[in-house]
Amino acid sequence: MKNISILGSTGSIGVQTLDFISKTKNEFKVCGLSAGSNIDLLKEQISKFKPLIVSINSQEDSKILKKWCINKKYKTKVYFGKEGLNKVATIKTASMVLSSVVGAIGLEPLLCAIEAKKNIAIANKESLVMAGQLIMKKAKENGVSVLPVDSEHSAIFQCIVKENKKSIKRILLTASGGPFYKSTKNFKDITVADALAHPTWKMGKKITIDSATLMNKGLEAIEASVLFDIPIDKIDILIHPQSVVHSMVEFNDGCVMAQMSNPNMTLPIQYALSYPDRKNCYIKRLNLAEISKLEFFSPNFKKFKCLQIAYNCAKIGGTMPAVMSGANEIAVKYFLAGKIKFDMIPKIVEIVVKEHKSIKSKNISNYIKADLWARQQAEKIVKNLI
Repeated sequence: MKNISILGSTGSIGVQTLDFISKTKNEFKVCGLSAGSNIDLLKEQISKFKPLIVSINSQEDSKILKKWCINKKYKTKVYFGKEGLNKVATIKTASMVLSSVVGAIGLEPLLCAIEAKKNIAIANKESLVMAGQLIMKKAKENGVSVLPVDSEHSAIFQCIVKENKKSIKRILLTASGGPFYKSTKNFKDITVADALAHPTWKMGKKITIDSATLMNKGLEAIEASVLFDIPIDKIDILIHPQSVVHSMVEFNDGCVMAQMSNPNMTLPIQYALSYPDRKNCYIKRLNLAEISKLEFFSPNFKKFKCLQIAYNCAKIGGTMPAVMSGANEIAVKYFLAGKIKFDMIPKIVEIVVKEHKSIKSKNISNYIKADLWARQQAEKIVKNLI
């Protein structure tokens, strides 16, 4: 039995992971859970999985949760805030930590988990974008595995896991294109409801908006560069609306290897948790005759400016990707709140990155400071707009 802690258990990936675990028989034990503010769902998860510890964002919610656990006679210990996240990430009984929180908040507990020698299943791309090289260096030093949960990175990993890295010519990172890759609608007229209507995947709000701007694919390109130690200029993006080919790898001899399945997050979640084994999976099996066609298009970097910004920031390196990611989080937050227009997201990010002078550092605090600075700058820009 593999003992697992989940950071972000009430989010989309966390919920799907627990659903998968509930369908297995005595293969996984959930020993820690963390949530943001969804206390009702966290209560349900505690009742079902009986973790040793949980954490929730606010102290007030933690008091409510503690009282509830006592009344239910559960032995689960309750924590809150950053300290709580770190405790869930480092609980002694866990051999693996799934990091599925959204945003920069996942960086500190991720590093804590690595230093505690936990294997990592990573679905928190922002942490890898912020300080990926340092994270991977620490993982190597501590002898732990970092296994991707994103479907695209899982696909790449499966294609190259038994290959010599020197034989890789390029990575072909696929993207559904979101709801607007064919749209002629003016971006300033796009509503929150429009942007949240993803045609293929059911995800959390932040990642859904990032998919609509294609910033998500820019973040994933940086993530792939870090995870697989591949230069960003060897990572190409292909729009693939069917989301059946999750990514491809081209090798020096001209061979292109792809990983395909119906669009469902259960498979990459299961693969990361079960690796190196392959288990039976209950998802619908792929029938290519039924699908009948697979389409691929080049992305429009001029239309989706976030994608170009991400590539530019990746080439600069240092603290620049952290600044880009932080500014984007703030811009997306205000768009979801109805305070800014959709077309302002890349404009805000671009203004912030142009104001930043990137530095390369071995100190994680400099990346955290860069992220915080970017958020503050983005907040100032938004306040001047509204």
